[in-house]
Amino acid sequence: MNAPIIDPLQGDFPEVIEEYLEHGVMKCIAFNRRGTLLAAGCADGSCIIWDFETRGIAKELQDKDCVAAITSVCWSKDGHCILVSAADKSLTLWDVVNGEKITRTTLQQTPLQARLHPGSSKSLCLACPLSSAPMIVDLNTGSTTVLPVSVSDTAAGLLPPSRNKFSDGSPPFTPTAACFNKYGDLVYVGNSKGEILIVDHKNKQVRAVVSISGGSVIKNIIFSRNGQYLLTNSNDRTIRIYENLLPLKDGLKVLDELTTSCDEVDEAEKLKAIGSKCLALFRDFQDSITKVHWKVPCFSGDGEWVVGGSASKGEHKIYIWDRAGHLVKILEGPKEALIDLAWHPVHPIVVSVSLTGLVYIWAKDYTENWSAFAPDFKELEENEEYVEREDEFDLMPETEKVKDTDVNEDDEVDIMTVENESDFSDSNMSHEELCFLPAVPCPDVAEQQDKCVGSTSKLADSNHSGSPLSEEAGQNGGQAMNHTSSPVEEDTGGTRLKRKRKPSEKGMELQAEKVRKPLKNMKSSGKLSKMKNKPVVVEEQDTDSYVFADDNTDEYH
Repeated sequence: MNAPIIDPLQGDFPEVIEEYLEHGVMKCIAFNRRGTLLAAGCADGSCIIWDFETRGIAKELQDKDCVAAITSVCWSKDGHCILVSAADKSLTLWDVVNGEKITRTTLQQTPLQARLHPGSSKSLCLACPLSSAPMIVDLNTGSTTVLPVSVSDTAAGLLPPSRNKFSDGSPPFTPTAACFNKYGDLVYVGNSKGEILIVDHKNKQVRAVVSISGGSVIKNIIFSRNGQYLLTNSNDRTIRIYENLLPLKDGLKVLDELTTSCDEVDEAEKLKAIGSKCLALFRDFQDSITKVHWKVPCFSGDGEWVVGGSASKGEHKIYIWDRAGHLVKILEGPKEALIDLAWHPVHPIVVSVSLTGLVYIWAKDYTENWSAFAPDFKELEENEEYVEREDEFDLMPETEKVKDTDVNEDDEVDIMTVENESDFSDSNMSHEELCFLPAVPCPDVAEQQDKCVGSTSKLADSNHSGSPLSEEAGQNGGQAMNHTSSPVEEDTGGTRLKRKRKPSEKGMELQAEKVRKPLKNMKSSGKLSKMKNKPVVVEEQDTDSYVFADDNTDEYH
């Protein structure tokens, strides 16, 4: 599946709300690696998996032991597992295909975010609790490894105190952001002092430090999909992009070489010197006019765009910049606060979650461009006379039509081998990756059924009570129609409603005009038999001298 071939006309960024998803009160979202499935954590503790192609529910994961709100969801690299963190301090790993719970671990603090190791291991995850340092959690054994959040913790050889205070007596922890790098050998931690710590999580050692100007609290930290750029969101209302100078693989070896070659004596200065060779500030983004706080910023699938949601209450605004720092679009949604955001891994689609629990899908607003289908196609504003060329429709000899090709038609075509795609070329498990799930058919809505039943009963009542034609005929002629005398109605019995059809307005007017005219000439009984169900209106003075079709219906059977 090659995205440029699938949709060559697609734009680069979304523009309008295409659709919204509704199921309970959704709190957080995450795409699988291919963007074919969307997982949403709900306020009742359930996790809904949407088939993003059909927009139908493919699976619902519900843990009987968990009724608290979901705080984050994360897919494994192969898409077979989902890690769910909840407000009841639990971490649950699910088997997506079978819908079964693999393991469940309870922490001492509520995890605001949990991310599985990006490698093939599904037993390790990185959790960021509400009021303690980030930790590596072994989901199989339940053991935790608390990561250092400042240089002083590593220098003193101490772990963060259990009472959530730094060793220097500073205030309690604020929520600390952390993420794995592309291959999971390093963890990048953003602390409340405005520092980015590059941590070797296996040895619990800080290998480098990068200071952010202003020293503001880092609220979010995330890598781009290709691992070449790092995004941070700070309390100073600025989103910063750093270029990753370390190689994507074997970053620890390069850090060892930098540590050996560094001549700094002071440990803190040495870590900062190493950090300057690991990350370089590339760009920063902010709204210089409104100075708005940002929520859940992220990269686009190809890393060319940066998106951030406004943290202001009562507005659903999404800002989109290019990587050069230019603001290219502001998406304005309903008057609902934004709580989560995700960019589709392949297509220019943004999915946002509102405070009310609805998921909005933002997509490109396509316009018809017929000239894109053929290079020589020309759009005309008005009709033009076409003058054909002299040789335009001449018959060409077969020898001139056939062109020599280098393709050997006898060679067998390989339709079984799956080629690696450019967007997912680093994956060695493309054949085992879970991309789709069968969607669960949605039952009919009860309200619609009730409306249908009600309309059917009204139709039955109107048919049994007499049609408007019969009532009008009764008023004009002073006589009522006898419906029970019709042989068609006697034979059909219960199928009477199926035979009845509502006449059009024009038909009703024509029938009414015919009914108002008196029957003056009745020369044969054959005519009366054809008109046996139509009442005839006559003048009062000649009533006794005329025969009514309804009164003598039985005589002409």
